[in-house]
Amino acid sequence: MRDQAEALRHMVLSRESDGVKQTRILTVTSGKGGVGKSNFSLNFALALQKRGYSVLLFDADIGMGNIDVLLGTPAAYSLFHLLKRDKSIWEIIQEGPGGLRFIAGGSGFKDLIRLSDEELEYFASEIAKLYGEVDYVLFDTGAGLSKETLRFIQAADETIVVTTPEPTSITDAYALMKMVRTMGQEAQFRLVVNRVGDEREGLQTSDNIRQVARTYLSLEIPLLGFVPDDAHVSKAVKKQTALSYLYPDCPASKGIDGIAAEYLNESRKTSVQTSIKGFLQRVRKLWS
Repeated sequence: MRDQAEALRHMVLSRESDGVKQTRILTVTSGKGGVGKSNFSLNFALALQKRGYSVLLFDADIGMGNIDVLLGTPAAYSLFHLLKRDKSIWEIIQEGPGGLRFIAGGSGFKDLIRLSDEELEYFASEIAKLYGEVDYVLFDTGAGLSKETLRFIQAADETIVVTTPEPTSITDAYALMKMVRTMGQEAQFRLVVNRVGDEREGLQTSDNIRQVARTYLSLEIPLLGFVPDDAHVSKAVKKQTALSYLYPDCPASKGIDGIAAEYLNESRKTSVQTSIKGFLQRVRKLWS
């Protein structure tokens, strides 16, 4: 499946100094469930798209994928159909409102961990076709410290960790980063604090996490920003419409839009280390 925004694709290509689009891999995760990670992933992807970047949102939440539900767009196909070789990578890419492309997880990731070498090679070769087709592949993983989530964190260029001011959420977010660190894997973490009552609460939460990570993990975790606690979020979920479409001027939408701007500003300072080719090499190793 090819996207309809051909003009945008050419515009992004013209920005690349070497004339080749560099596909960047992002993972969005959280230490625990219920922090609004998938909602953030969806609206963050839309904010990037609004700025002229092509995005593919990949629902990687094992057995609990809900991006298609949040979009109100039932997915005809999912990763499952790719792994069974019923459909190609282009055929399982769905298009939601506003032209956002996404891949539904379905039961696919449960099958992914049992793939043979030949099947894994097929999966990798299909995913490799995305190289140069989109600016960002954004994996919305399951929450917590599952093996699958950790593998995608390790294989991505960058990982955005979503937390809230709740003590359990803070503790679990730190535990997730500590686990990745103690496994000897390098990861570029970015922090987002969701559902903050005000800026002071957001700063206090982020300062606590960043200070502990700096002291005990020797990690500097850039803060991308805060998302205010906003009743419009639950209203959008009930209406199965993306928050940024339904309530573009609400506090949460503006917060996510500002985070996207900050992320793009930060990403310009760092080069792509793995890109999609490196991602595939690391996935092959991690699942072998």
